[in-house]
Amino acid sequence: MQQAQIDRLRAAVIAAQQLFIGGRPAPAISEARLDVVSPIDGQLLTSIADGDVADVDAAVRHARQAFEQGSWSRAAPAQRKKVLLRFADLIEQHALEIAVLGVRDNGTEIGMAYKAEPLSAAGTIRYYAEAIDKVYGEIAPTSGDVLGLVHREPLGVVGVIVPWNFPLMIGAWKIGPALAAGNSVVVKPPELASLTLLRLAELAAEAGLPDGVLNVVTGRGASAGEALALHMDVDALAFTGSGEVGRRLLECSARSNLKRVHPELGGKSPNIVFADAPDIRYAAKVSASGIFRNSGQVCVAGSRLLVQSSIYDRFMAELLDATARLRVGDPLELTSDIGAISSKAQLRKNLDAVAHAEAQGATRLVGGEQIRVESGGNFMAPAILTEVTPSMQVWREEVFGPVLAVTRFEGEEDAIALANATPYGLASAVWTASLSTAHRMVRAIKAGVVHVNAYGGADITVPLGGFKQSGFGRDKSLHALDAYTDLKTAWIAL
Repeated sequence: MQQAQIDRLRAAVIAAQQLFIGGRPAPAISEARLDVVSPIDGQLLTSIADGDVADVDAAVRHARQAFEQGSWSRAAPAQRKKVLLRFADLIEQHALEIAVLGVRDNGTEIGMAYKAEPLSAAGTIRYYAEAIDKVYGEIAPTSGDVLGLVHREPLGVVGVIVPWNFPLMIGAWKIGPALAAGNSVVVKPPELASLTLLRLAELAAEAGLPDGVLNVVTGRGASAGEALALHMDVDALAFTGSGEVGRRLLECSARSNLKRVHPELGGKSPNIVFADAPDIRYAAKVSASGIFRNSGQVCVAGSRLLVQSSIYDRFMAELLDATARLRVGDPLELTSDIGAISSKAQLRKNLDAVAHAEAQGATRLVGGEQIRVESGGNFMAPAILTEVTPSMQVWREEVFGPVLAVTRFEGEEDAIALANATPYGLASAVWTASLSTAHRMVRAIKAGVVHVNAYGGADITVPLGGFKQSGFGRDKSLHALDAYTDLKTAWIAL
């Protein structure tokens, strides 16, 4: 990946985008459109179709027809595997093009976007392609005059709604296992970052995925998203996003056909540094990246830092140094460590969160202001807030921006109480040289993921999901296949 290649792709004109239904691009039935404004410079990038109820209905109809026709749903797992492997190869072949397209759309720094979006998506599709012909049914331990079989069957039509921070990576976590299991899929991308998922659908068709098996309906959440959630012919809905929307989708399930909903919601993840952390400088560097990369727009971001009192001053000095070394800049420049905030609305929310924390008694140690205003884009200096208490909003509620809330703790019990003092339970981290401390903390922290002497890095082989108000959906690993298959019992008298 070279800067010259990125600059060439940056200059490419992006045509007005259509929906992708039934294996081909299609305009919204209403012909309505939404402007796409780049967060890098505030300039109009292109436009997308503003799909609504009628378009969702058309997409679901194509998806159902494809499922019932059976060229995908009843194909041998080995045949689905071949198509999905070709699909993964095509994503890799076009990885830089896709990464630059995504950065122009949502502002993630290119170094992170290249790995986390197309390369991650290709790896996810390949993982489920390789897995699907190795997942077996069951034979029950019955008496000799009965044969009990447990079959796994695809659900039918799966709706997928993904967020704007990593639409391709998170989309693949859901699309991969859903397709591998034999389902048809209708994706509703985020209106702030739809371009890469539309490109993904084109590559799926090129790989040989039958028409109608993967459909993409762009548009607003209140229209296209809710229409998908309420549709009577959608069998399951996989969602990553806010708790507010997750609750709304559960209500839609109850109001419609009781479709399964798999919500992976927000987080306010604790990053806990004990005095015996193996390498203080390394822990500080990783902690800074764990909250500030992608401008803090990461559901598992370590947005709450807990530092043991005996090393607090030393650790904070290292943290400030690590933060100062992170360059906020044009996300399409390889020298930038942190890119743009996705939208002006999100930037305002971030700035307001810092101001509110100060009003409640927190101390702004560094950052927290808008920068690079002359660019026309949405850029913010990473903010570190100290003297934060569990009663403060910034300690309990997700900001989804480059805002770090810091407090100190005395001992293990104190750390556990502080870590769990939030409605969320998505991710966490513990830094310690003690294996016993690590094991106790893993058990005590109420979160779906606990990193030890690391922050991030958990790959596709292990599940991602949360406790409490972080939802109960699970992405990644073989466990994800459970969300997209039904169990059917055959009880056969011999």
